[in-house]
Amino acid sequence: MHHKDYILTLSCPDRTGIVYRVSGLLFEFGCNILDAQQFGDEETGRFFLRVHFDLPQEAVLEVLGQRVQGLAADYSMDWQLHDARRRARLLLLVSKHGHCLNDLLFRWHSGQLPIDIAAVVSNHADFGELAASYRLPFHHLPVSAVNRVEQEQQILDLVNQQSVDLVVLARYMQILSPSLCNALAGRAINIHHSFLPSFKGAKPYHQAHQRGVKLIGATAHYVTTDLDEGPIIEQDVARVDHSMSPRELVRLGSDIESLVLARAVRRHVEHRILLNGHRTVVFR
Repeated sequence: MHHKDYILTLSCPDRTGIVYRVSGLLFEFGCNILDAQQFGDEETGRFFLRVHFDLPQEAVLEVLGQRVQGLAADYSMDWQLHDARRRARLLLLVSKHGHCLNDLLFRWHSGQLPIDIAAVVSNHADFGELAASYRLPFHHLPVSAVNRVEQEQQILDLVNQQSVDLVVLARYMQILSPSLCNALAGRAINIHHSFLPSFKGAKPYHQAHQRGVKLIGATAHYVTTDLDEGPIIEQDVARVDHSMSPRELVRLGSDIESLVLARAVRRHVEHRILLNGHRTVVFR
């Protein structure tokens, strides 16, 4: 018998019986639950659930979806049903700093990330050879105040033509317009250095060195119209001290950024992230 596994994610107002009803429905269809994680947020009063299950008869998937829809109506659920074996298609955006791009390409090529990469896009030509070494299409799309609307439309055209599931800003140093942010809502992830205090503009690690910071870090978040303030997916930090040069801070910071972005991408493509207002619930 051919089995196929799926992932059901849902959120709804918290009340009794949700897990009982969902698990009962899956049992009715002969499903085997492989993994289940849940969270009830007392502050927002919402309940979140991720269930990874094996469906013995794929032919009944549509009927199962209809039954879940009926359950969703009873509980005011937001829900999605994902094919767990389907690999997400990514579009990678980069400018002149290639550490995050290089890291994602290696993780994809070595099988560490369950993704397919549709193409690499950059407003500079620097990483054309790197993309070519992985036999990936490279689109050099220079951008300026004059052509920004047309350039962003080219990016969106690629997303649609290549059936892209997720756009990753792998140190793409351009501010996306509200129009593009809205078009990519929930399917675009950005990475940025995060400091306390925060340093903006050119050479943030040099600014941090001058201020004598003791911690550096990085934040991966969903892209919204609020610059670098979208729902946070993943963060990490490292301790630094007075003996470290700006170059050492840059090296360490680049490692953190690469790791944090890779973690965020994995969480997204494995359907482990549910939005909770302006925050996220991230199942491990």
